[in-house]
Amino acid sequence: MEKTNVNYIIIDDASSIPKYRQIIKQIKTAIRDQKLQLGDKLFSINQMSKSYTLSRDTVKKAYKVLTDQNIIESVRGKGFFIVKTDLLQEMKILFIINKLSKYKMQIFNAFINTLNNDRIEVDLEIYYCDPKVLKKILIKNESQYDYLVIMPHFKNKKNEYIECPQETLKVIKKIPAKKLIILDRDKDTSSIDAGKVYQDFESDIFEALTTGVERIKKYKKLILFYPDKNIYPYPKEILIGFERFCKINKLDCEILSKIYDDMEMKRKDLYITISEEDLISLVTQTREGSYILGKDIGIISYNDTPLKELLGITVISTNFDKLGSLAAEMILSKKFSSIKNEFNFINRFSA
Repeated sequence: MEKTNVNYIIIDDASSIPKYRQIIKQIKTAIRDQKLQLGDKLFSINQMSKSYTLSRDTVKKAYKVLTDQNIIESVRGKGFFIVKTDLLQEMKILFIINKLSKYKMQIFNAFINTLNNDRIEVDLEIYYCDPKVLKKILIKNESQYDYLVIMPHFKNKKNEYIECPQETLKVIKKIPAKKLIILDRDKDTSSIDAGKVYQDFESDIFEALTTGVERIKKYKKLILFYPDKNIYPYPKEILIGFERFCKINKLDCEILSKIYDDMEMKRKDLYITISEEDLISLVTQTREGSYILGKDIGIISYNDTPLKELLGITVISTNFDKLGSLAAEMILSKKFSSIKNEFNFINRFSA
Protein backbone atom coordinates (compact mmCIF):
# COMPACT_ATOMS: atom_id res chain seq x y z
CA MET A 1 0.00 0.00 0.00
CA GLU A 2 1.47 3.34 -1.03
CA LYS A 3 2.08 6.06 1.52
CA THR A 4 3.51 9.55 1.31
CA ASN A 5 6.41 10.29 3.62
CA VAL A 6 8.69 13.33 3.75
CA ASN A 7 9.49 13.49 7.48
CA TYR A 8 13.10 12.58 6.65
CA ILE A 9 13.76 15.75 4.63
CA ILE A 10 15.68 18.53 6.40
CA ILE A 11 16.99 21.39 4.27
CA ASP A 12 20.03 23.19 5.69
CA ASP A 13 19.92 26.73 4.30
CA ALA A 14 23.38 27.48 5.74
CA SER A 15 25.03 24.55 3.94
CA SER A 16 27.15 25.10 0.83
CA ILE A 17 25.78 21.84 -0.58
CA PRO A 18 23.22 22.65 -3.32
CA LYS A 19 19.67 22.10 -2.09
CA TYR A 20 18.82 19.62 -4.83
CA ARG A 21 21.77 17.49 -3.68
CA GLN A 22 20.52 17.69 -0.10
CA ILE A 23 17.17 16.30 -1.27
CA ILE A 24 18.90 13.47 -3.20
CA LYS A 25 21.14 12.54 -0.29
CA GLN A 26 18.35 12.51 2.27
CA ILE A 27 15.99 10.44 0.13
CA LYS A 28 18.77 7.88 -0.36
CA THR A 29 19.59 7.91 3.37
CA ALA A 30 15.91 7.37 4.17
CA ILE A 31 15.85 4.37 1.81
CA ARG A 32 18.93 2.84 3.44
CA ASP A 33 17.48 3.49 6.93
CA GLN A 34 14.22 1.86 5.75
CA LYS A 35 12.21 5.01 6.42
CA LEU A 36 11.22 4.72 2.77
CA GLN A 37 10.12 1.38 1.37
CA LEU A 38 9.66 -0.02 -2.11
CA GLY A 39 6.49 1.51 -3.59
CA ASP A 40 6.33 4.47 -1.22
CA LYS A 41 5.05 7.66 -2.79
CA LEU A 42 7.01 10.91 -2.58
CA PHE A 43 5.57 14.38 -2.36
CA SER A 44 4.78 15.90 -5.73
CA ILE A 45 7.12 18.59 -7.04
CA ASN A 46 4.60 21.26 -6.02
CA GLN A 47 4.10 19.77 -2.55
CA MET A 48 7.83 19.45 -1.91
CA SER A 49 8.44 22.96 -3.20
CA LYS A 50 5.73 24.47 -1.00
CA SER A 51 6.56 22.47 2.15
CA TYR A 52 10.25 23.39 2.14
CA THR A 53 10.14 26.81 0.44
CA LEU A 54 12.12 25.55 -2.51
CA SER A 55 11.90 26.47 -6.17
CA ARG A 56 10.16 23.94 -8.39
CA ASP A 57 13.33 23.75 -10.50
CA THR A 58 15.32 22.63 -7.43
CA VAL A 59 12.90 19.78 -6.69
CA LYS A 60 12.64 18.83 -10.39
CA LYS A 61 16.45 18.64 -10.61
CA ALA A 62 16.65 16.35 -7.57
CA TYR A 63 13.86 14.09 -8.85
CA LYS A 64 15.45 13.94 -12.30
CA VAL A 65 18.77 12.71 -10.89
CA LEU A 66 16.95 10.09 -8.80
CA THR A 67 14.91 9.05 -11.85
CA ASP A 68 18.05 8.77 -14.01
CA GLN A 69 19.57 6.57 -11.31
CA ASN A 70 16.44 4.35 -11.42
CA ILE A 71 15.71 4.99 -7.72
CA ILE A 72 12.34 6.66 -8.26
CA GLU A 73 9.83 6.48 -11.08
CA SER A 74 7.18 8.90 -12.26
CA VAL A 75 3.75 7.39 -12.86
CA ARG A 76 1.61 9.69 -14.97
CA GLY A 77 -1.32 11.10 -13.04
CA LYS A 78 -0.21 9.51 -9.77
CA GLY A 79 3.21 10.90 -8.80
CA PHE A 80 6.73 9.71 -7.94
CA PHE A 81 7.37 6.31 -6.34
CA ILE A 82 10.35 4.46 -4.86
CA VAL A 83 11.31 1.64 -7.25
CA LYS A 84 14.78 0.73 -5.96
CA THR A 85 15.92 0.17 -2.38
CA ASP A 86 19.17 -1.76 -2.88
CA LEU A 87 21.61 1.15 -2.58
CA LEU A 88 24.48 -0.49 -0.72
CA GLN A 89 26.79 0.33 -3.60
CA GLU A 90 25.56 2.27 -6.57
CA MET A 91 28.64 2.14 -8.75
CA LYS A 92 32.42 1.81 -8.92
CA ILE A 93 34.51 4.31 -10.86
CA LEU A 94 38.19 4.13 -11.76
CA PHE A 95 39.71 7.60 -12.22
CA ILE A 96 43.06 7.37 -14.05
CA ILE A 97 45.42 10.36 -14.21
CA ASN A 98 48.73 10.71 -16.01
CA LYS A 99 50.60 12.41 -13.16
CA LEU A 100 50.16 13.59 -9.60
CA SER A 101 49.94 17.39 -9.62
CA LYS A 102 47.81 20.07 -7.98
CA TYR A 103 45.93 20.60 -11.26
CA LYS A 104 45.08 16.91 -11.63
CA MET A 105 44.00 16.69 -8.00
CA GLN A 106 41.86 19.81 -8.43
CA ILE A 107 40.07 18.02 -11.28
CA PHE A 108 39.74 14.84 -9.20
CA ASN A 109 38.40 16.69 -6.15
CA ALA A 110 35.84 18.54 -8.28
CA PHE A 111 34.78 15.17 -9.70
CA ILE A 112 34.31 13.68 -6.21
CA ASN A 113 32.52 16.75 -4.86
CA THR A 114 30.08 16.76 -7.76
CA LEU A 115 29.28 13.07 -7.31
CA ASN A 116 28.69 13.84 -3.62
CA ASN A 117 27.69 10.30 -2.79
CA ASP A 118 29.39 8.10 -0.22
CA ARG A 119 27.90 5.03 -1.90
CA ILE A 120 29.83 5.65 -5.10
CA GLU A 121 33.28 4.12 -4.85
CA VAL A 122 35.99 6.02 -6.73
CA ASP A 123 39.51 4.63 -7.00
CA LEU A 124 42.49 6.65 -8.26
CA GLU A 125 45.31 5.25 -10.41
CA ILE A 126 48.37 7.05 -11.80
CA TYR A 127 50.24 5.84 -14.88
CA TYR A 128 52.96 8.53 -15.03
CA CYS A 129 52.46 9.26 -18.75
CA ASP A 130 53.67 5.74 -19.55
CA PRO A 131 51.34 4.17 -22.16
CA LYS A 132 52.40 0.64 -21.21
CA VAL A 133 51.45 1.25 -17.57
CA LEU A 134 48.06 2.61 -18.63
CA LYS A 135 47.50 -0.45 -20.82
CA LYS A 136 48.18 -2.77 -17.87
CA ILE A 137 45.84 -0.79 -15.60
CA LEU A 138 43.03 -1.00 -18.15
CA ILE A 139 43.45 -4.71 -18.87
CA LYS A 140 43.51 -5.52 -15.16
CA ASN A 141 40.63 -3.31 -14.04
CA GLU A 142 38.22 -2.64 -16.91
CA SER A 143 35.73 -5.39 -16.02
CA GLN A 144 35.68 -4.48 -12.32
CA TYR A 145 34.32 -0.94 -12.74
CA ASP A 146 31.08 0.60 -13.96
CA TYR A 147 32.91 3.65 -15.35
CA LEU A 148 36.47 4.54 -16.29
CA VAL A 149 37.75 8.11 -16.54
CA ILE A 150 41.05 8.48 -18.41
CA MET A 151 43.38 11.45 -18.95
CA PRO A 152 45.43 10.50 -22.05
CA HIS A 153 48.84 12.19 -21.90
CA PHE A 154 51.92 10.20 -22.93
CA LYS A 155 55.71 10.40 -23.12
CA ASN A 156 58.55 8.27 -24.45
CA LYS A 157 61.77 7.23 -22.73
CA LYS A 158 63.35 10.58 -23.67
CA ASN A 159 60.60 12.42 -21.78
CA GLU A 160 59.20 13.74 -25.06
CA TYR A 161 55.46 14.23 -25.48
CA ILE A 162 54.02 11.60 -27.84
CA GLU A 163 50.65 10.53 -29.20
CA CYS A 164 48.99 7.44 -27.79
CA PRO A 165 50.70 4.30 -29.17
CA GLN A 166 48.43 2.04 -31.21
CA GLU A 167 48.65 -0.92 -28.81
CA THR A 168 47.41 1.22 -25.93
CA LEU A 169 44.79 2.88 -28.13
CA LYS A 170 43.43 -0.56 -29.08
CA VAL A 171 42.85 -1.37 -25.40
CA ILE A 172 41.04 1.94 -24.84
CA LYS A 173 38.83 1.30 -27.89
CA LYS A 174 37.70 -2.03 -26.43
CA ILE A 175 36.11 -0.27 -23.45
CA PRO A 176 32.32 0.05 -23.98
CA ALA A 177 31.39 3.63 -24.89
CA LYS A 178 28.72 3.75 -22.18
CA LYS A 179 31.33 3.34 -19.41
CA LEU A 180 34.24 5.45 -20.73
CA ILE A 181 34.99 9.15 -20.24
CA ILE A 182 38.01 10.78 -21.87
CA LEU A 183 39.16 13.77 -19.86
CA ASP A 184 41.49 16.71 -20.58
CA ARG A 185 42.85 15.72 -24.02
CA ASP A 186 40.94 14.31 -26.99
CA LYS A 187 43.34 14.44 -29.96
CA ASP A 188 44.51 10.82 -29.86
CA THR A 189 41.04 9.47 -29.04
CA SER A 190 38.85 11.61 -31.30
CA SER A 191 37.63 8.52 -33.17
CA ILE A 192 36.50 6.80 -29.96
CA ASP A 193 32.82 6.95 -29.07
CA ALA A 194 32.76 7.95 -25.38
CA GLY A 195 31.94 10.79 -23.04
CA LYS A 196 34.50 13.57 -23.38
CA VAL A 197 35.43 16.78 -21.56
CA TYR A 198 38.58 18.10 -23.15
CA GLN A 199 40.95 20.95 -23.85
CA ASP A 200 42.00 21.80 -27.39
CA PHE A 201 45.51 22.91 -26.55
CA GLU A 202 46.32 24.47 -29.92
CA SER A 203 43.14 26.49 -30.35
CA ASP A 204 42.91 27.28 -26.63
CA ILE A 205 46.20 29.16 -26.44
CA PHE A 206 45.58 30.80 -29.81
CA GLU A 207 42.11 32.04 -28.87
CA ALA A 208 43.11 33.10 -25.35
CA LEU A 209 46.05 35.15 -26.61
CA THR A 210 43.80 36.63 -29.30
CA THR A 211 41.46 37.81 -26.53
CA GLY A 212 44.34 39.77 -24.99
CA VAL A 213 45.97 40.78 -28.28
CA GLU A 214 45.63 44.53 -27.73
CA ARG A 215 47.60 44.33 -24.49
CA ILE A 216 50.09 41.90 -26.02
CA LYS A 217 50.82 44.11 -29.04
CA LYS A 218 52.32 46.83 -26.85
CA TYR A 219 55.34 44.55 -26.38
CA LYS A 220 58.16 44.24 -28.92
CA LYS A 221 58.75 40.53 -28.51
CA LEU A 222 56.99 37.44 -27.14
CA ILE A 223 59.07 34.70 -25.49
CA LEU A 224 57.46 31.36 -24.67
CA PHE A 225 59.26 29.10 -22.19
CA TYR A 226 58.34 25.56 -23.22
CA PRO A 227 60.21 22.89 -21.19
CA ASP A 228 61.14 20.28 -23.79
CA LYS A 229 62.85 17.88 -21.37
CA ASN A 230 60.42 17.87 -18.47
CA ILE A 231 59.76 14.66 -16.54
CA TYR A 232 56.11 15.16 -17.49
CA PRO A 233 56.16 16.92 -20.87
CA TYR A 234 53.51 19.35 -22.09
CA PRO A 235 51.37 18.92 -25.23
CA LYS A 236 53.16 20.07 -28.40
CA GLU A 237 49.94 21.71 -29.59
CA ILE A 238 50.74 24.57 -27.20
CA LEU A 239 53.75 25.42 -29.38
CA ILE A 240 51.72 25.22 -32.58
CA GLY A 241 49.00 27.50 -31.24
CA PHE A 242 51.55 30.03 -29.96
CA GLU A 243 53.43 30.15 -33.26
CA ARG A 244 50.18 30.53 -35.21
CA PHE A 245 49.12 33.46 -33.03
CA CYS A 246 52.46 35.22 -33.52
CA LYS A 247 52.45 34.62 -37.27
CA ILE A 248 48.91 35.89 -37.84
CA ASN A 249 49.53 38.97 -35.72
CA LYS A 250 53.03 39.52 -37.20
CA LEU A 251 54.69 39.50 -33.79
CA ASP A 252 58.38 38.83 -33.14
CA CYS A 253 58.63 35.69 -31.05
CA GLU A 254 61.04 33.17 -29.58
CA ILE A 255 60.70 29.78 -27.91
CA LEU A 256 63.13 28.82 -25.15
CA SER A 257 63.32 25.58 -23.20
CA LYS A 258 64.01 27.21 -19.84
CA ILE A 259 64.74 30.43 -17.98
CA TYR A 260 68.39 31.06 -17.19
CA ASP A 261 69.39 32.57 -13.85
CA ASP A 262 71.43 35.28 -15.59
CA MET A 263 69.03 35.87 -18.45
CA GLU A 264 69.31 39.18 -20.29
CA MET A 265 65.89 40.71 -19.81
CA LYS A 266 64.89 43.52 -22.14
CA ARG A 267 62.25 46.15 -21.66
CA LYS A 268 59.06 45.63 -23.63
CA ASP A 269 59.53 41.85 -23.77
CA LEU A 270 56.53 39.67 -22.87
CA TYR A 271 57.26 36.29 -21.30
CA ILE A 272 54.86 33.34 -21.27
CA THR A 273 55.67 30.63 -18.75
CA ILE A 274 54.26 27.12 -18.44
CA SER A 275 56.09 25.64 -15.45
CA GLU A 276 55.82 27.00 -11.91
CA GLU A 277 59.60 26.98 -11.54
CA ASP A 278 60.05 29.22 -14.57
CA LEU A 279 57.44 31.67 -13.29
CA ILE A 280 59.14 31.94 -9.89
CA SER A 281 62.54 32.49 -11.51
CA LEU A 282 61.14 35.10 -13.88
CA VAL A 283 59.32 37.05 -11.14
CA THR A 284 62.48 36.98 -8.99
CA GLN A 285 64.66 38.35 -11.81
CA THR A 286 62.06 40.98 -12.64
CA ARG A 287 62.11 42.25 -9.08
CA GLU A 288 65.90 42.16 -8.88
CA GLY A 289 66.08 44.24 -12.05
CA SER A 290 63.53 46.74 -10.68
CA TYR A 291 61.26 46.21 -13.69
CA ILE A 292 57.61 47.16 -13.39
CA LEU A 293 55.32 44.28 -14.35
CA GLY A 294 52.81 45.20 -17.01
CA LYS A 295 54.86 48.20 -18.07
CA ASP A 296 58.57 47.40 -18.50
CA ILE A 297 58.19 43.61 -18.63
CA GLY A 298 55.12 41.48 -19.28
CA ILE A 299 54.33 38.07 -17.82
CA ILE A 300 51.57 35.64 -18.75
CA SER A 301 51.42 32.26 -17.02
CA TYR A 302 49.80 29.05 -18.25
CA ASN A 303 47.24 27.47 -15.85
CA ASP A 304 45.74 29.48 -13.03
CA THR A 305 46.35 28.96 -9.30
CA PRO A 306 45.35 30.89 -6.14
CA LEU A 307 48.99 31.99 -5.77
CA LYS A 308 49.03 33.54 -9.26
CA GLU A 309 45.83 35.37 -8.42
CA LEU A 310 47.41 36.64 -5.19
CA LEU A 311 50.52 37.81 -7.05
CA GLY A 312 48.45 39.52 -9.73
CA ILE A 313 49.79 37.36 -12.57
CA THR A 314 47.87 37.40 -15.85
CA VAL A 315 47.02 33.85 -16.91
CA ILE A 316 45.63 31.80 -19.76
CA SER A 317 43.90 28.81 -18.26
CA THR A 318 41.25 26.15 -18.49
CA ASN A 319 38.70 25.78 -15.71
CA PHE A 320 39.96 22.71 -13.83
CA ASP A 321 36.92 22.49 -11.56
CA LYS A 322 34.64 22.29 -14.60
CA LEU A 323 36.73 19.51 -16.13
CA GLY A 324 36.00 17.36 -13.11
CA SER A 325 32.42 18.42 -12.46
CA LEU A 326 31.27 18.00 -16.07
CA ALA A 327 32.65 14.45 -16.16
CA ALA A 328 30.82 13.61 -12.92
CA GLU A 329 27.58 15.12 -14.22
CA MET A 330 27.76 12.89 -17.29
CA ILE A 331 27.96 9.82 -15.06
CA LEU A 332 25.16 10.98 -12.77
CA SER A 333 22.86 11.76 -15.69
CA LYS A 334 24.02 8.83 -17.83
CA LYS A 335 24.05 11.23 -20.76
CA PHE A 336 27.44 11.19 -22.47
CA SER A 337 28.51 13.88 -24.92
CA SER A 338 31.64 15.64 -26.15
CA ILE A 339 32.33 18.98 -24.45
CA LYS A 340 35.20 21.36 -25.06
CA ASN A 341 36.06 22.88 -21.70
CA GLU A 342 36.29 26.65 -21.34
CA PHE A 343 39.73 28.29 -21.59
CA ASN A 344 40.17 31.95 -20.68
CA PHE A 345 42.50 34.93 -20.76
CA ILE A 346 42.40 36.35 -17.24
CA ASN A 347 43.94 39.81 -17.15
CA ARG A 348 45.57 40.80 -13.84
CA PHE A 349 47.75 43.50 -15.38
CA SER A 350 51.11 41.71 -15.28
CA ALA A 351 50.98 41.90 -19.10
